[in-house]
Parts: sequence; structure tokens; C-alpha cells
Amino acid sequence: MSAPPGTKRMTVLQATFIGVGSMVGAGIFALLGAAGAVAGSAVWLSFLIAGIIAALQGYSFAKLGAQYPSGGGILTFLSRGFGEGHLTGIGSWLFFSAGSIVVAMIASSFGSYASSVVADGDPFWAKVLAVALVLVMTGLNAVGPTAVARVQSVIVIVVLGILVVFAAVTIATWNPALLAPSGYPAVQEIVASVALTFFAFLGFGVITFTAKDLPNPARQLPRAIYLAIAIATTIYVAVSLGVFGTLTADQVVEYGSTALAEAAKPVLGQAGYVLMVITALFSTTGAVNAGLYPSIGMTAHLASVGQFPPVFGRSVGRFPVGLLVMAALAITLVVGFDVNKIASIGSAVALLVFSAVTVAHFRLFRITGASIVVLVIALITTLGTFIVFCTTTLAEEPTSAIALVGIIALSIIIDFVWKASARRSRA
Repeated sequence: MSAPPGTKRMTVLQATFIGVGSMVGAGIFALLGAAGAVAGSAVWLSFLIAGIIAALQGYSFAKLGAQYPSGGGILTFLSRGFGEGHLTGIGSWLFFSAGSIVVAMIASSFGSYASSVVADGDPFWAKVLAVALVLVMTGLNAVGPTAVARVQSVIVIVVLGILVVFAAVTIATWNPALLAPSGYPAVQEIVASVALTFFAFLGFGVITFTAKDLPNPARQLPRAIYLAIAIATTIYVAVSLGVFGTLTADQVVEYGSTALAEAAKPVLGQAGYVLMVITALFSTTGAVNAGLYPSIGMTAHLASVGQFPPVFGRSVGRFPVGLLVMAALAITLVVGFDVNKIASIGSAVALLVFSAVTVAHFRLFRITGASIVVLVIALITTLGTFIVFCTTTLAEEPTSAIALVGIIALSIIIDFVWKASARRSRA
């Protein structure tokens, strides 16, 4: 399925950068300390394993995307496998809700970093700046996919450039003894940490929504998915080697989100701190941009097949309703809630939807030509990550667990109520 001549709006590299920008967001800053508390200096191995799991899931998405390219992305894959029933509808509402939460969380991270620079970390200004970022990126997405892709490319190039420099200077001066396998924790601890590091890869699912903007998605979408995962894995492994080769695991845990800046100080001094703040601002901006991008094609597709109300397929001026609704939900969360307390819900929901897509693929693998063995391994590893996450992170975050149950219940209610209403209207 190729786009008609003259309609090309996105290249493979631009689609790749949409995914990389969604993955290499603020997560790399927050994850190192949390993962280090579990896996110690073996965090680089945790990222490598997580990257392999992401590649397995990416294989499934690539095969499905080549066969069923659509602006509906992974939600199209659900409907192809399960039909346009309640399961697909509930999964769609869940994914849309999770997207809003992730955008709000990343925007809040941007607000925190930006306010630390311009307002001494004032919480009020942190929220103001977070809302401003959502509004600006909403405007950019309304302009069209070409503008989104171009801006995203610039942002990702800047972020990757800084992280490559960071990794190079820290690895060049590291202390190999800090990374000695003799200091690694037990294998089960390293495996458990994968439940944390895998979340840094969840953004690759966003690439499936670029199919509508690629001139030849059957060939280009798989390339973009594989390339994005390869880039993200390389960056994560290199950064974690540089950090844990410079600081002890205890220091990384203590410094938390500033661990990268502290690791850069021995070589770059105070400039290292400034460099990491710039990286955080760019990466969060790119992640919000990429997080809002799927809302347009996704909701238009879901409205066209009856999963969402028809209004989601319309626009207010140049602004698609789906984009406006996601932005409004994200802003509401930023202003009214402590998003960090429920941030992990987005990851948990994404894992559930990813697993459901793989189950749907079992019904389609003869059509897509996918290996059933690879699909089974992908499902086991993804569900396993979700289970480990529930028994570790969610078990210690009752607020997130309650919110997750609430969002699932609300998605079920909305789907059943909307479809019952639609049936009555047709009667």
C-alpha cells in the first residue's frame, strides 16, 4: 500500500526520529537511579535485555504494519485480529487514556527542568511551563505531519548528539573496576530490573501511526521500527556504561535524576550539568511532540470504524478533535494532579495493549508471514515484564494500582455506553 504520487510527507528517518524522540525522553534521567537500586552496575545489561524484548515486539508490529498500514497504528492491528467489538474498543480507550497520562507526565518533567532554570523551581511556574509546552506542541501537530517530522528530527539530532558526546567522554575516562561482573547482583535482580528499563522503549509503538504519512509503509515502516529500537538500545547501553563506569551504584541511586550531570562533572565540570539540563529540555519537548502525534490518525481511524464517536473524526478549524481532547486531558492532569504518582499507569497500559496486539497477531500470522515462535517469545517476555512490574512497582504504589483499575473500569464503561447509544441511534 503506497501513497499516491506527490503525497509523500515523511521519510523513514523522520518516522524513526518520531519513535526515538518518544523513547529517549526524560525516562533515561529517572530510570538510571531506580534501575541501579535493583541491578547495581549491571544496568547496562538490563537495558540490553529490554532492547531485545522491544525488538521481539517490534518484529510483531513491523509484520503487522507492513500488511495493514493505517493511521490507526497498533489499534488497527487489534481490530484486524479481534474485529470491531468491545475488546478492540476497550483497548482503544485505554491506549488513548494512557497516551494522555504519558504526555502529562513528560510535560511535567519539562516544567520541572525549565522552572529550575528560570524560576528557581517554583511549582506554580513548573505547571505553567508544562501547560505552555502542551499548547505549543498541540499547535505544531495541528500544522501537519511534515512540520512535526521536521521539528522532531532537529530535536532528536540535538539530544542524540549530546548523549553521544556524554557517553564518549565518560567511557573514555571510566573506571573499569566499577563495572566488574564480580560486583553484579544475582541474575534474578538483573531480570527484575528489566521491568523498569523496558519502559524506556515503549515509545516505539508510536512509529506504527506514521504509516499514513509514509509513501511506501509496507517497506518503510519495518525499517523505521528496527532502526529506532537499535538507536535507542545503543544510546541506553552506552549512557549506562558511562554513568556506572564513573559513579558507584550507590552514588547513582543517591543522585537519581541528576546522575548523568554528576557523571559528566569529572570531565566537563559545571558545563556537564548545563549540558544535561539542555538535553532534558530538548528530550521532553520531543517526547511531548511525539506523544501527541498519534492522536490525530488514531482517533480519526477509530471514529471511521465506529469505535469512537464521529466527533473524533472532525476538526475545529485546523485542530483535529482527537488532538484537542488528548491535549485537554493532559493539561487537566498537569494542573490538577501530581502526575508522577500515577505516571507508571501509562507504561502498564501500554504493556497490556502490546500483549493484546501480539495475541491478535496469532490469528493473522499466516497472512503477515510472521514466525509463530518469535510471536510466542514476544508475548511471554512482554507479559512477563508486566507481571514483574505489577508485583514490584505497582505493589509499592497503591495510588497507581487504584488508578490503573479505575482507568480500566472507565474504559469498559465508556465503550459499552457509547456502543449501546450508537445501536439505539441506528434503530
